[in-house]
Amino acid sequence: MRVMGLDYGTKTVGVAISDEEGIIAQPLVTIERKHADKLRQTYAQIESILTEYPCERIVVGLPKNMNSTEGERAEASRLFAENVERRTGLTVELEDERLTTMEADRILAASDVIKSKRKTYIDKMAAAIILQSYLDRENNKRNL
Repeated sequence: MRVMGLDYGTKTVGVAISDEEGIIAQPLVTIERKHADKLRQTYAQIESILTEYPCERIVVGLPKNMNSTEGERAEASRLFAENVERRTGLTVELEDERLTTMEADRILAASDVIKSKRKTYIDKMAAAIILQSYLDRENNKRNL
C-alpha cells in the first residue's frame, strides 16, 4: 500500500512517498511555483509522480494553529486536497502538520546540512514527517 504525502505551501509543495508496504516515508521532491494561485503545473507534476510511483491514497498536511483552530492556511490546504482528489481520483486524507517544518529543520541541522542548503530540503522533509505520522497511526490501528 504505497502512499504519497504532500506538504502544501504558498510557493512550494513538498512530496514524500512511502515504500510499497506503507511502512516508511521518504522525501522525494519539492515542487516549486512562481505564483501562489497558479497550481495547474503543480497538479500535473503530482499526476506525473503518481505514474512513476502508483499510490493507493494521498495524505496532505493540515496546518492547524497550536490551539487546534484552523485559519486561512488550513482552508487553502483543504481546497488543495479536494482538487488533488478530484484530479487524481485517489482518496486524499488530511494529517495534522503542526511543527513539522520545525522538526524537519531540526533533523537537517542534526544531519549537518548547512542552513543555506536546508531550504532545498525542508519541504520534502516536512512531507515525509507528515506521511510518516500518518503511516505510523494507520499501522498501529492494524496491529491492535
